[in-house]
Formats: sequence, structure tokens, C-alpha cells
Amino acid sequence: MIWYTVLVLAVGAERVAELAVARRNARWSLAHGAVERGRGHYPSMVVLHTGLLLGCLAEVALADRPFTPVLGWTMLAVVIAAQALRWWCVRTLGPRWNTRVLVVPGLPLVTGGPYRLLRHPNYVAVVAEGVALPLVHGAWLTALVFTVLNAGLLAVRIRCENGALRMAEAGALP
Repeated sequence: MIWYTVLVLAVGAERVAELAVARRNARWSLAHGAVERGRGHYPSMVVLHTGLLLGCLAEVALADRPFTPVLGWTMLAVVIAAQALRWWCVRTLGPRWNTRVLVVPGLPLVTGGPYRLLRHPNYVAVVAEGVALPLVHGAWLTALVFTVLNAGLLAVRIRCENGALRMAEAGALP
């Protein structure tokens, strides 16, 4: 359980690093006239992602979930791949990447990196990690609850992002 706690804490530290990058990028975006959309769902996203990390640790400890090597090592590989995909997205978007929906009017849609394959590759990473991180140590209930709640949140989030991008492409953002 100690190594799993270290893994979950490392993912938590990665989230803190993401927030630092997001704050820096928000300053850049706002300085370039960005418009924010979707403020209403952002607190729910923070709570859900924090709950994922806490749920992983709580379920493993309280329900005495075992480590099953075949599942655990496979899911650890998925967690690592999800982190790699997430940071590829961050690198590709550069100062335009954010945890918030900030759109700078007049900038073209990014079509390089993972965005040449998918419109929202970062959410592929989120979904993969939300399933895999708990399952590294058998926390199937956390994986299930996060996945269901995250599906609802992503439906709202992706609709919000797509709408903001359409408005920016049409020149309709203030």
C-alpha cells in the first residue's frame, strides 16, 4: 500500500504542477484578450478530481483491496501513458493550454500533435487515468464512481469548449 500511496501522491503533485502551468497560461491568455467560458462547472471538476485521488487511497485502505499483479501492472502502464498524453497536449497547446476554458479570439485552432488525431485528446488521458489509477490497486468502486460522474462532467465540459471554439472561429467572441 505504501508504494500505491506514493503513486497517488505523485499524481496529486502532477495536478499541482498542472495548476501552476494553468495559472501562468491564464495570465498569458487574458493578456491576449481571452474570454472564459464554463466557470460554473469548474468547481465540480476540481472536487471530482480531488475525490478521485482521495477515493483511491480510502477504498484501498478501508476495503482492504488487494494488489493483483496482472491488473495492477497493466493499469500502471495506462496511468503512465495517460500522463504522457496529457503532457503532450500541454506541450502542443503551449500557453493556450489551461484547466479552464479560455479562448483567445483570432487564434487558429490547434491541429498539431495529438490534436491532429482527436479534437479533445486531453480528455482521453483523463478518462484513461480515471479508470486506471484506482485499478492499479483494485479500487474498482472508485473507478466506477469516477467514470460515471466524469462522463456527465465531460459532456458539459466538451459542449462548453466546442461552443467557445465555434464562437472564436466565427469571430463572435467579444
